[in-house]
Amino acid sequence: MKYYIIAGEASGDLHGSRLISAILKNDAAADIRAWGGDLMQAAGAKLVKHFRDLAFMGFAEVLLHIKTIVNNLRFCKKDIADFQPDVVVLIDYPGFNLPIARFAKKVGFKTVYYISPQVWAWKENRVKKIKQYVDRMLVILPFEKTFFQQRNYQVEYVGHPLIETIEAFQTSTATTAFIKDFKQTNPLPVVAILPGSRKQEIRKKLPLMLEATKGLPETTCIVAQAPGIDDAFLWGLTKNHPHVKVWKNKTYPLLSIANAAIVASGTATLETAIFGIPQVVCYKTSWLSYAMAKYFIKIPYISLVNIIQNKAVVKELIQQELTAKNLEKEIRTLLYDQQTIEQMKLDYSALKNSLIPDGNASENAAASIQRFMNQAI
Repeated sequence: MKYYIIAGEASGDLHGSRLISAILKNDAAADIRAWGGDLMQAAGAKLVKHFRDLAFMGFAEVLLHIKTIVNNLRFCKKDIADFQPDVVVLIDYPGFNLPIARFAKKVGFKTVYYISPQVWAWKENRVKKIKQYVDRMLVILPFEKTFFQQRNYQVEYVGHPLIETIEAFQTSTATTAFIKDFKQTNPLPVVAILPGSRKQEIRKKLPLMLEATKGLPETTCIVAQAPGIDDAFLWGLTKNHPHVKVWKNKTYPLLSIANAAIVASGTATLETAIFGIPQVVCYKTSWLSYAMAKYFIKIPYISLVNIIQNKAVVKELIQQELTAKNLEKEIRTLLYDQQTIEQMKLDYSALKNSLIPDGNASENAAASIQRFMNQAI
């Protein structure tokens, strides 16, 4: 069978890699061509384009790069037509993947969407497009199944793939040894800084995050350098903060030893929660993107943790509220206020339980895709 899989950012690369491994477990001869990142390539896909060339965040930023996006869409359509896959699998990234779904459906390819666009937050009109162009939708958040059912579209809940990914990491002997060695030589509390995976968001948020840590001399502060972020770029932002360390491609090791975390909004907020680390969530973008987001987005929270639990589990510092002073205050609370720490961890436990279905999410998704392909033959 031939699979064409498209992921447009770091989290999609992670989930795509787990999906590819599960597909190959069931179908060792599978021919997989993909847009994604290093993890998907290592899992067994032939990489067409890296997500670092695709990731544009915010309304204004997308407009500034519209020519590049159009050229990527044109190239992708031609590449799919040339490859002639048995199925096109789309992972989140709706601004790009929904036009591809439309194209694929129009020319006769089977389409599966794994990890739904966040239509429950904004652009609910996309549900109509999904119903038209997506043959099978696999969702990873428990409330999404009800959301789509209420709009007369049947989807399959497969569970959240982060659960299996993080549990595999946490239970490995290498992780246990790493934590033991680190704590023997580093007695100070650790503040993890997760500034995001796109240059635009890092440039906006990291300077404030670094400034906040100046008031925390009793801690060890470590920045997680995401895959696809080059050393020179991050060095330019951190060079004047010698008290801060940078760990490249070691987000999970960092979260395994952290006592508190400063996290850019996105999948990292959920990862931090699954690790059980108290966190403050940061969001800051251009004034135009923020104004448009406020107008269109209809949910009260920006972090997945709060969205899934439908309450303020973690503090969100948004736009003007995101200051070094406010960040320092929140981190001190997360490090030293035992009542806040205990309540957050209780909420994290409830969150994690809601994301665990029967079986393994990636294997559930792979099996569903393969059942669908066999039915279609």
